[in-house]
Amino acid sequence: MQYYTDINSYKGLERTAVTLGKFDSLHRGHQKLIQSIQRFAQEEHVKSVVFAFDINKDTLLTNQERRQHLETKVDCMIECPFTKDIREMKAEVFIEKILAEKLHVSYVVVGTDFHFGYKKRGDVKMLAEYAPQYNYQLKVLDKELFQNREISSTYVREALKEGNVELANFLLGYSYHMSGMVEHGKHLGRTLGFPTMNIVPADRRKIIPRFGVYACRVWVDGKCFHGIGNVGVKPTVTDEMRPLLEVFAFEYKGNAYGKSITVEFCAFERPEEKFTSVEELKTRVDEDIMFGKEYFQRQN
Repeated sequence: MQYYTDINSYKGLERTAVTLGKFDSLHRGHQKLIQSIQRFAQEEHVKSVVFAFDINKDTLLTNQERRQHLETKVDCMIECPFTKDIREMKAEVFIEKILAEKLHVSYVVVGTDFHFGYKKRGDVKMLAEYAPQYNYQLKVLDKELFQNREISSTYVREALKEGNVELANFLLGYSYHMSGMVEHGKHLGRTLGFPTMNIVPADRRKIIPRFGVYACRVWVDGKCFHGIGNVGVKPTVTDEMRPLLEVFAFEYKGNAYGKSITVEFCAFERPEEKFTSVEELKTRVDEDIMFGKEYFQRQN
């Protein structure tokens, strides 16, 4: 996959099938758009292009994660920073200069609520009006629904805020995850018999689920381990108030310090708590471990 971090770097001359949006989670609705440009690429021999507006706000999927998700799915991805020039570009100019002249578009695929251009004047109606002039076909896809509600990044965010990662994972079509470098902590877990890995999200914009304990899958060195994880500030053992993720992978025996790991959230158990003693903490963590093991046994 070709990857560009601004539209001016793109120099392609091929005809394209383009889908546009924020793509800040690649949920099931986004995947529907991408599948459509994949079909155009295969059937019409054009180049499939994902054009993502980078708003630079808190996100469900970092730019690096989005790139990894799309690596084998499309021919090209363009991250377009939402600069003043892009933000204030008239919608008609965007169609002419970006879609027609820069991307040589033959097929445009968007959702029903897609807006673009200065003050969001551009919409599917305008795209349809200009299609004959610039010789492209427009395909507008209805929203994916779940429980009579449109699947959206907002829906996913709400689920994560409640700790309902099972709902979030269904809406996404994959497990919500966080990646980061394993750093040294107080080594209390090792002392208590469950050595943990502490990570801070690699991108500060990454949205953190509700503070609490989860059943998790932990990916280390390309291998997957079942485990449990606590998202929060560890109030029993520190006053730093710095959010991080602490995970215990049941069968992992190696040394992960300094390694990049990925943690997938599978099921919420309980909110984060402050315990009166380390002994009380250990008793509760033993129960958390049992929860995690029973969860994965049920999945088999």
